[in-house]
Amino acid sequence: MKQALSGVLILALSLPALAQDKPKKNPFPLDYPPALPDGKEIVTDQAPEFLKPPPGLKEGVEIAATAPVVDFLYYPGQDHAGGPWSVWGDGTAAGDKYYSAIGDHKHPRGSAMVFEYDATAKKMRILVDVRKFLESSGALPPGSDYVPSKIHSRVDLGSDGWLYYSTHRGSPTTTIDRNGYKGDWILRTHPQTAKTEIVVAFPVEKHALPMSVLDPERLIFYGGTAPGKDAALQEVCFFAYDVRNRKMLFTSGGGPERCAILSSSSGKLYWDGKMYDPATDYKQGESAAPKVRSATRETPQGLVYGTSEHSADIWAFDVKSEKLSKIGSGAVGKQEYITSIDADPRGRYLYYVAGAHGGTAADGTPVVQFDVQTKKRKVIAFLHPFYAEKYGYTPDGTFGSALDPKGETLYITWNGMRKGQPKGWESCAFTAIHIPASERP
Repeated sequence: MKQALSGVLILALSLPALAQDKPKKNPFPLDYPPALPDGKEIVTDQAPEFLKPPPGLKEGVEIAATAPVVDFLYYPGQDHAGGPWSVWGDGTAAGDKYYSAIGDHKHPRGSAMVFEYDATAKKMRILVDVRKFLESSGALPPGSDYVPSKIHSRVDLGSDGWLYYSTHRGSPTTTIDRNGYKGDWILRTHPQTAKTEIVVAFPVEKHALPMSVLDPERLIFYGGTAPGKDAALQEVCFFAYDVRNRKMLFTSGGGPERCAILSSSSGKLYWDGKMYDPATDYKQGESAAPKVRSATRETPQGLVYGTSEHSADIWAFDVKSEKLSKIGSGAVGKQEYITSIDADPRGRYLYYVAGAHGGTAADGTPVVQFDVQTKKRKVIAFLHPFYAEKYGYTPDGTFGSALDPKGETLYITWNGMRKGQPKGWESCAFTAIHIPASERP
């Protein structure tokens, strides 16, 4: 009897171990890299389906009369399943180029890359693989088991011709002493030569660097941090770093978590009721600035438009009077979360996609134009379900977009999923949306 009971006990104790030995279901079962049909690198469409709205459009939302021409491609370099491949930082446009970044979100060692899209050649190229650069340059500290998997900051072009950006972790559980975590990097890459350099390593000790905005003329890199698990200072920090002279100008607590308002005319930075002016002894001051989640560049009228938190209510901040005013709701469907917003060179039209963190496909993936004069919202294209049905890809949210300097083409980096993905994002795609002249009079 005792032997029988012993056998039952041994079997019972072994069951959890057997269960643990079962292979986990792969959450990303598709083939990588993602590819278009017939080996094409890019496809171009102008379809009446772009102007077909889904049910549930908000009252008063207009739809463009002319469908745009749209170029579509998958980002190169996605040669393995990520965790997932995704975009988290804003891009920038200069001339006929668009600069952006994506990463695989893996941890503790991941991969992030910066790209250049040439609108004339309709080609996307990798400028730098951050993991390969850090490993090959010997920049990783001895004993480190951490490589950043995201560029959560903006990718901004300075007046010196370099792209500036900062690195960020995947899971917050990886930024710990046990992984040898010292902090993250501000990097720069020259788009013509693809040369990459470290501007500064670990500007705030044991803090990741998810937020940035570059003053391109003064070459000041403004950042907001995320503390690592073992950082001495457990709060979001603000810093101003002179990238020309490689010098820290100012640091403090109470930093911007995700975005800030930059006045290109004055050089002042605003966020969350705070202001930093590099011309006055690098001191922080108080301001009427809201909590900033998205913000345009300063328009010719001296205004910066943006949104706060997860709301699509658009505000305008006058950088001369430092006054805040409400403009109106930018929502066209159920989704309201906007993390990238772009103003045209005249300061009249704003462009954005709501539903940054996902779910915008349920609204038809609407790309919106907001007229600040008339306060009207107009969808210039519904991208879903067209791309899902024709190419098997659902664009479902974005943290990165930019309008070309002429205000004619909107570039968007998409988080999304291909047909066959059980749930959620798994790859990044790109669209260049050529806005018809008749839709931007």
